[in-house]
Order: sequence, then structure tokens, then C-alpha cells
Amino acid sequence: MLSKKRFLEALDIIVNMFPEAHGELEWETPFQLLIATILSAQATDKGVNKATPGLFAKYPDPESLAQADVADVEQCIRTIGLYKTKAKNIIKTSQMLVENFNSELPRDKKLLQTLPGVGRKTANVVLGETYGIPGIAVDTHVERISKRLDIVPQKASVLEVEEKLMKLIPEERWVESHHHLIFFGRYHCTARAPKCEECPVLEYCKFGKRNLNG
Repeated sequence: MLSKKRFLEALDIIVNMFPEAHGELEWETPFQLLIATILSAQATDKGVNKATPGLFAKYPDPESLAQADVADVEQCIRTIGLYKTKAKNIIKTSQMLVENFNSELPRDKKLLQTLPGVGRKTANVVLGETYGIPGIAVDTHVERISKRLDIVPQKASVLEVEEKLMKLIPEERWVESHHHLIFFGRYHCTARAPKCEECPVLEYCKFGKRNLNG
């Protein structure tokens, strides 16, 4: 397993590779980020960003989306995977926000996860981006990088990855580190064709060394 010192050295290199790393979902309000993040499950940010302008033009807030017809919402997001389930979830989420939370996003992670379609990753993303509440959202990229750098076992769950990263990374860096790890995984250490030969993190990476050595 990679030590904390070595992992933080690798993380600093990743930060230097992608200093402008940021969330790529497009939104104007905390509510819109919540909806976009729910829609992004098993979908790309680019795909979500193509669908949400039309959705948010019709339904910009919890009050309007709570009263929406599910068929119309489905039509707005039909280019996104699992759109039928997601349409029901975002309408129900909006109804719960109006009825239970005065149309405001709860700032408590557990409360936020009571909303349909909201898991730990979504809660961490939304609270970190909108309110600066520390958390590490573990998506497919963050999970892959953590396992390739050998800070967790290959069979580790998403929760185990999150807990290990929280132990290794100082709390004040949690939100920004999430973005840096995502950019590294999305644009460099990709799932199918990682750029191991030209990777400045190679000396820290068990996967990369094994990949190059066949």
C-alpha cells in the first residue's frame, strides 16, 4: 500500500497537472446543481449539460419542478441514461424540498440523502460545491485512481475509498482534491487507455509500473 507521505506527494503532482480542476456540471443555483448531479449518475457531465438548459428553462426551481408532468420532464432529459427513473426522482426530490425543507437544500449530509436519487457521492458534491462543507465525493474516476495508486485494495467499496481518502488528505483539501483526482482520471489516467508512459505520477503507481512492464 502507498504510504500517506507518498500519496500526498503524488496528489501534489496531480494538482500541478490540473491546477484549474473544477466541477464541469453547469448550474446557477444549489437546486440546479442538485438536479444536475442526480442526472449525472451513470452519465457524462457533457451529456447532462446538453439536457439541463432546456429543463431548467422550464423548471428553474423546486416549486416548478414539483408540479411538473413526468412525461414532459422525461422528454427534456430523454438523451440521458435511465431518464425515466431520473425524471421521477427529480420530481419527487423537488416535492420533498418544497414540503419538508421550505424549498431549500438541507445542509446536512444525512438529510440530503433522504431525497430520491441522492447518495453519498451526490450529497458530497452538492454540499462541497454550494456550501463549502468538507467531503470527498467518490465517483468512478476517484475510485479507479485510488485503486491504481494502491491506497486501497482492489475490492474496496466506494465507502472504504472515501474513508481512506479522508484519512490521507487534510480536511481543508477534501473538496479541491476531489476535482483534481477526477480531472486526472478523466483526462490522463483513463479507464481504457491510461497515459502511463508519459505520467509524472508513474513512480508512485503500482498499476502503471505493472502496465508498462507487461
